[in-house]
Amino acid sequence: MGFFSEFRYPTAWYAKLVIAILTLVFFGLLAAAAISGYVVYRVVLPARSHSEINLQNFPGHPQALSYSVAGEGQRDGWFFPGLKSAPTVILCPGYQSSRGELLTLASALQDHQYNVLLIDFSAQGSSGGRSTLGFQEVAELRAAMDAVANRGDVDADHFGLWGANLGAYIALSAAVSDRRIRAVAVESPYGHPNDMAALQVNRMGLGSFPLITSMVKFGFDWMNHLYRNVPPLKLRIQKLQGVAKLYLESPDDPILAVSTRELFQVSPPPHELEVLAHGNYAGMLDDEKHNYENRIVSFFLVNLPPAGEQ
Repeated sequence: MGFFSEFRYPTAWYAKLVIAILTLVFFGLLAAAAISGYVVYRVVLPARSHSEINLQNFPGHPQALSYSVAGEGQRDGWFFPGLKSAPTVILCPGYQSSRGELLTLASALQDHQYNVLLIDFSAQGSSGGRSTLGFQEVAELRAAMDAVANRGDVDADHFGLWGANLGAYIALSAAVSDRRIRAVAVESPYGHPNDMAALQVNRMGLGSFPLITSMVKFGFDWMNHLYRNVPPLKLRIQKLQGVAKLYLESPDDPILAVSTRELFQVSPPPHELEVLAHGNYAGMLDDEKHNYENRIVSFFLVNLPPAGEQ
């Protein structure tokens, strides 16, 4: 009893020291939990960029395409028509990006007779909701594909996808289970959404703080417990046998550069890897952007020819 009494009413120096340490640990854990909660909040509800265009006057004569996402409501996309009965390439924006940043890439593909669709995922651009960093967004992409296929003036069985980081994960995940997807070009994909959650901790400068990354991943996984059985891409990628894949490795983000190369190495053929001088399409200079567009267009021309009707 004397031992426990000493810690309840400390008089000895060692009891005071232990109590001080335990107090620091308690408040340290409390502070880490509070910071982690805020980080998770910012990860799933990031700052959004929003772009609007005048569909009537914009080059390429884009059309509004409405579609419904289960549990998320109505969404709208910008459909750039190409040849009748030609394949459609869907552009999947990256994290904290939006479809408005991809208009010139859409125009480059449309110039080569592709149908092109631009969409925003949850917590992007015009779309509300929260980001799940790829879990729920795969269903959003499929809903958009179904809406395009139901138009009746496209090749409903041949789709191509382009995506960066978040969009790249979504594109590869969708292609694993949807045989309509015949070619995929991805820049800086990650292997699992909680990898991207951890990456955001590093980008906020908190990666060196004890427990923060683990707590953020735990909190993010708890919020997305419905998807707890979704395996990492590297365990599913073998299902992409026969699907053309272009991996674009960017040195701008070393962590995603590593995951890009790892996914390339475990991918079945046909696949190719290209190391970019710079990533982030929206932020590229004009010459870099033009070269990037040419590389994407040439990949699709080889692997998803735009044969259709005039």
